[in-house]
Amino acid sequence: MQQRNLVLILATDLADKLASAVFVVDADGRIVYFNQHAEEIMGRTFADVGPADLERFLESFSPTDTDGHPMKPADLPISIALNEQRPIHKPVRIKRDEDEVEIGVTALPLFARSQDFVGAAAIFWVHEDTDAPGDA
Repeated sequence: MQQRNLVLILATDLADKLASAVFVVDADGRIVYFNQHAEEIMGRTFADVGPADLERFLESFSPTDTDGHPMKPADLPISIALNEQRPIHKPVRIKRDEDEVEIGVTALPLFARSQDFVGAAAIFWVHEDTDAPGDA
């Protein structure tokens, strides 16, 4: 198993300390980590998912745009940051079990140095007009 890049280790550590939902993937599109706040929004734990293929994982949420049009995993912010190595923000609707929630997602590419791309991270939150588990 290849040793994880220091930037990914630091991104994972930062994600663990933030009060926002954060998702981290490596340059090969494998999930490195998502924090407890992300678990609450997605309805799945990192312990259950573990390192997994990002595209397959994202498909499981049946993502749509805000008008309800299906989105391919490649069109989601984390995938765009990963594949195009550029920051992006957009709202997305995801299905969790029986309900749907709209989230705002800001995704950023991660670089060890200016030309050393190592992965991507996404920060996301539930839009105010929808509820997350525990919201009341």
